[in-house]
Amino acid sequence: MRLNDLKPRPGSTHRRKRLGQGESSGHGKTSGRGGKGQTARSGSSIRIGFEGGQMPLIRRIPKRGFNNKQFALRYIPVNLDALNSFEDGATVDEAALRSRGLAKGRETHLKILGDGELTRKLTVKAHAFSATAKAKIEKLGGACQLIETKPSATPQSGEPAKPAKPVKPAKAAKAAKAAKPVETAKPAEAVKPAEPAKPAQPAEKPAQ
Repeated sequence: MRLNDLKPRPGSTHRRKRLGQGESSGHGKTSGRGGKGQTARSGSSIRIGFEGGQMPLIRRIPKRGFNNKQFALRYIPVNLDALNSFEDGATVDEAALRSRGLAKGRETHLKILGDGELTRKLTVKAHAFSATAKAKIEKLGGACQLIETKPSATPQSGEPAKPAKPVKPAKAAKAAKAAKPVETAKPAEAVKPAEPAKPAQPAEKPAQ
């Protein structure tokens, strides 16, 4: 067999689609691009939810209810194969991982995952371990130290809590006045009883 005898397998090659060759070609007129408009132009791409410039449906419908997504506990994932960069017998915590660029993100919780093979005996401190990662670490004689996660009422989005707004002096003065105890009214003085009127003296008789 020679190179000039090589041919593609039957059915593996197709004729090029010839566009604009008349109505009877099956690809005439619009050449497979459908009707007129934005989507008929070359390079057209419309993002999901775009409605031609009008207010999208997702923004028109009312939003009701409440969800706990903003309070979700998010972890920084770290796989086992990344821990091989530490020396045998070392203690691995969040500070050590961040110093080597193995833990990136604003979240403050770590989770060790079991992807890859670990070749070092390490003491790993994290907030969560997968079952596979824990088994592989302990198989080599290492230790998994779980850091307790305290429940928090603030969102775990990595953003610092906003400081409380300072109270304006005028409002503070009003609040202070409202906090003062109300003075009780003084009891009224007792009214002295009036003295009885003296009897009138008889008038003198005129002299005769």
